[in-house]
Amino acid sequence: MLLALKAAEHIMGLRRPCKDISDLLLLCRVLRYGEEEEDQDEDKGSDEDSEEEEDEEDEVVDEEVNIDFEAYSISRNDYDGIKKLLQQLFLKAPVNIAELTDLLIQQNHIGSVIKQTNVSEDSDDDMDKDEIFGFISLLNLTKKKGTQCAEQIKELILSYCEKNCEKSMVEQLDTVLNDTTRPVGFLLSERLINVPPQIALPMHQQLQKELTEAHKTNKPCGKCYFYLLISKTFVEA
Repeated sequence: MLLALKAAEHIMGLRRPCKDISDLLLLCRVLRYGEEEEDQDEDKGSDEDSEEEEDEEDEVVDEEVNIDFEAYSISRNDYDGIKKLLQQLFLKAPVNIAELTDLLIQQNHIGSVIKQTNVSEDSDDDMDKDEIFGFISLLNLTKKKGTQCAEQIKELILSYCEKNCEKSMVEQLDTVLNDTTRPVGFLLSERLINVPPQIALPMHQQLQKELTEAHKTNKPCGKCYFYLLISKTFVEA
């Protein structure tokens, strides 16, 4: 008991000694009260910090960023960006994306990539001036017959058709894809999720002009009898 009293005196820094158990209990209550006040202050401080963090998060969410986009001709520097968007387009489908990217870059007389306009080298943003936000191009499946990616795309399209169409429709599509007298152009278009869909119309209009010019000058991809594209749809669970 004496040791407990002296310990309490030491902790509280008392000038007078504890005489009995009642003094010790009183000291313990005072000590406990002081600890509770400290805990409450800490909790209050943590709550204020949490509120400040939430306010900062709200400010970030509500912030609007204005970005100007511009279309550019496809170049070798766009390889990584186009490949990334093609992977997003085909997901896990068995298509040689690397080969497909190379073919689209080789025929750079058609197709466009969307980039941010006038990215300053001294900008504080992490934005890469060559970062691609979207692209559009066309692959002539008939002219590229025999390449791995073109054959894989045809197999992929036919497999989708088999799952959703009648057998006669599958046979008709297979005939069209293998008819060398009437080339089939496969339209490829993809953009990042947060890029507004309004950019799609001018991209398609520009591609149409490029295909018309390619047809006049007898360049590859200029002569297609059919145009084929894959459109994403939402299916109820």
